[in-house]
This record gives sequence, C-alpha cells and structure tokens, in this order.
Amino acid sequence: ARIDALGDYARQSFSPKRDLLSTLSELSTRIHDDFAYKPGSTSVSTPVEVAFQQRSGVCQDFAHVAIGCLRALGLAARYVSGYLESAPRPGAAVNLGARVVGADVSHAWLSVFVPGSGWVDIDPTNAQFVNHRYVTTAWGRDYSDVRPLNGIIYTEGLTNRLTVSVDVRPME
Repeated sequence: ARIDALGDYARQSFSPKRDLLSTLSELSTRIHDDFAYKPGSTSVSTPVEVAFQQRSGVCQDFAHVAIGCLRALGLAARYVSGYLESAPRPGAAVNLGARVVGADVSHAWLSVFVPGSGWVDIDPTNAQFVNHRYVTTAWGRDYSDVRPLNGIIYTEGLTNRLTVSVDVRPME
C-alpha cells in the first residue's frame, strides 16, 4: 500500500509531454508545498510512510518521500547527505543568495538518474535543484547508509546531549 500511495502521488507530476527534469522540479515543488517543515515531528527512525501520511517532517523525510515516489515508478534515486552554505554571499544574485532551510546543520536531498544527463540532485525541502551552495558528504539508499554519527557512548552520566552546528562558507 505504501508504494501504491507514493506512486499515485508521484504520477500527478508526470505527463507524456513533460521532460524528466521539469517533472522532477514539479514533484519537488509539490512536496515542498504539501509537506510542513516541522522539526521534532519525526526522528531519524521515522518510516517514510509515516512522514508521507502526516505530511510533515524535516529534510530527511522530504528526501525519503521523493525517493519513494520515484522508486515506486521504477526510477533510480539515491539519498544524499551534506551541508549547505550557511549564509548568502554579499552581492549574490537574489535567487542564489536567499537563506535556505537546512543551513547550519547536516542536510539531506536526493539524486535521480536522468538518462543523457547522469545523476541530477534536487532538494525538495527548498524546492530547488542543487547548486554551488551544497556540499555532498555521502550518497546511499537512505539515511541509515549515510548518517553523520554512528556509535555508542559509554558514560556514568544520567543525561547526555550532543549539539552540532556547522558554518559552510566559500574559500576566498
């Protein structure tokens, strides 16, 4: 049932006259518009069907939903993890200089294999194709393949909390 629902959602963006790149853009924009970016509404272990049903989550959920949609239609799609440039460059063009959701922490998007073009990266969280402001750290099937931290902490403490913040800036 999960694959059918994702496939049905994806098919709304596909038409015989539309090329794959414009279809990907339209699907990404629909996910961006139909889903609420809501930190805390999901966790790293939330299944894609839950994020899809509740229509909310964070960047990894948006990427998982888009990947599920495309795979349901038989297209090759992979999960991408990385970082975004933290703030717009002074004097940057408006469309490339706007602050994007997901800066200052790890970010997720997807890559789709487009015949004749190769792998094309797109970010449904920000409804845009990936540009020079993105830094890729890993590709995989889903978040579990590329998580930035993995391991066990042994401690006598009753509580622990790891906080990470990342600034990505271009080199001069």
